[in-house]
Amino acid sequence: MKQRVTIQDIADALGLSRNTVSKAINGRGSVSEDTKTKIFNKAAELGYKQFAMLNQNHTQTITPQANYEIALFSHSVLSISHFSAPLLHTFEDHISKLGYRLSMYTIRDDFMNQCELPANFNHEFTKGIIVIEMFNEKYTEFLCNLEIPTLFIDTYANTNRQIIKSDIMYMENFNSSYQMTLSLITKGYKKIGFVGDSLHCHSFYERWCGYLHAMQDSSINDFYEYCILENDNLPYYNPELLASKIRALPRLPEAFVCANDYIAIDVIRALKSMNLTVPDDIKICGFDNSTESKIIEPPLTTVNIPGDSMGHFAAETLLSRIEYPELPYRTIYVQTQIINRLSTKK
Repeated sequence: MKQRVTIQDIADALGLSRNTVSKAINGRGSVSEDTKTKIFNKAAELGYKQFAMLNQNHTQTITPQANYEIALFSHSVLSISHFSAPLLHTFEDHISKLGYRLSMYTIRDDFMNQCELPANFNHEFTKGIIVIEMFNEKYTEFLCNLEIPTLFIDTYANTNRQIIKSDIMYMENFNSSYQMTLSLITKGYKKIGFVGDSLHCHSFYERWCGYLHAMQDSSINDFYEYCILENDNLPYYNPELLASKIRALPRLPEAFVCANDYIAIDVIRALKSMNLTVPDDIKICGFDNSTESKIIEPPLTTVNIPGDSMGHFAAETLLSRIEYPELPYRTIYVQTQIINRLSTKK
């Protein structure tokens, strides 16, 4: 039986510390880009966990594609604190070594509603598309029918488990949300609410499901009265409106599990406007490990998304689809990690 590859094995092979390798793979701390690349390559070579799916020798045989581009489609401009920032940095670095340019397109609502491509989109020279923060079911189907290799980073809330004819990559959502909620329950808290539109995207839906199952598995069934689940028409990023929604709850919960960090941070601000303190009066959890989650007062308990690793997997997945379009479609989950901070301290 083949022995399981460990982080220590990778560290020993490269002459690096275990801590450095762990930081690179989990997307935490400061590790140089050259060192990350060496670690990712060695992880793939040795067959470490998710990296076992990657074949570095295959990548090195792909013919460089000068003057061709890979298109990035997004519904909005992606901020530097968005989880996709390190993902795209690694992705672009990887594809540029093979001669591809990354061209960025913001897809407006009218384009999506009419299923149109941007006027400056060059179909002839575009070899692949990576889609981030775009959750329109109709436009997803439209892109899948273009016959251009496409990778979706997250999708619309596919609650009916429809078959999307494309490669898809998700961060792992369900288990982290489940364990984060369960951790609150094991500390003795039962009045726990969820904040966010569970149908905003598939990742939000899976985070909601993780919370839901943790509550139900713990025989806690009266949790809906603590939840704020309005759709995206509610401006979750308005602390004043959030405060009014919190005041309207039948009872104040002991903790909120939020769909992402940005919602969690505005919940903290809303609570402060109500003269409530975190964590003394109420505990708060987020998701994404955004830059803001580290500097908000108090620092936010959250879930780290390893953006560098996701960028590496994304490049390998899309490049292999370009090279071998007949491959079966793949749905890839990248492991995430809970980070406990002061916002949930007992």
